[in-house]
Amino acid sequence: MRTVWAIIRVAAAAGIITAIVGQFAKSLSMVPDPVFFVVNFLSFFTILSNALSAIVLLVGAWFAFRAPVDPAGYNIVRASVVTYMATTFVVYNLLLRDISLDQATTLPWSNEILHVWAPLYVVLDWVLAPGRRTIAWKRIWTIAIFPIAWVVYTMIRGAVTGWYPYPFLNPDVSPGVGYDGVTVYVIAIAAFILLVGAGIIGISRTAWPYRAAAEESTAELAEAPAAR
Repeated sequence: MRTVWAIIRVAAAAGIITAIVGQFAKSLSMVPDPVFFVVNFLSFFTILSNALSAIVLLVGAWFAFRAPVDPAGYNIVRASVVTYMATTFVVYNLLLRDISLDQATTLPWSNEILHVWAPLYVVLDWVLAPGRRTIAWKRIWTIAIFPIAWVVYTMIRGAVTGWYPYPFLNPDVSPGVGYDGVTVYVIAIAAFILLVGAGIIGISRTAWPYRAAAEESTAELAEAPAAR
């Protein structure tokens, strides 16, 4: 079963990479300032989370071919990326689906892969693929590190360049939400990320659908203090 999921992960990663490259190539051919565009493109949370997903899926395929259970370090990274992708899915479909973002011309098929199908797949992979380990509740703060760093980077760079990847982060967007409005959006999305992260951790602590792997990783967590 692990081998089957490994093959699926490779295929999913290939689809994500194709979607990213396709959108990048299309947009790059249409912008006047390629250097500024490249930095902007790589500043979208969607692009970053999908790129991380492709890497995590390929690494996960490697582990799936070689071992019955994923390494603990990989497991928390995977849980973090699943959280980011689930957040991408919800934020896009609730706030951004009908808004044209600043990336030249959006490729419809790439857009749907990156915002809908890839997030759905990585969530299903987390729920159904064998080899998942139990994660301690305190690790939810590990999941929050990347989004916090991204928001800080985005707001600092936006203040310098005047460019923001999403309108709800732009304090000057018409009719003008200001930093108060941006703060509300950031807090709401941060709370949602923590909520999703808690759900992802909760799933890791269930024995379904692979009781043996869950029990094995739980046992290792219980034995860790004694080992020290």
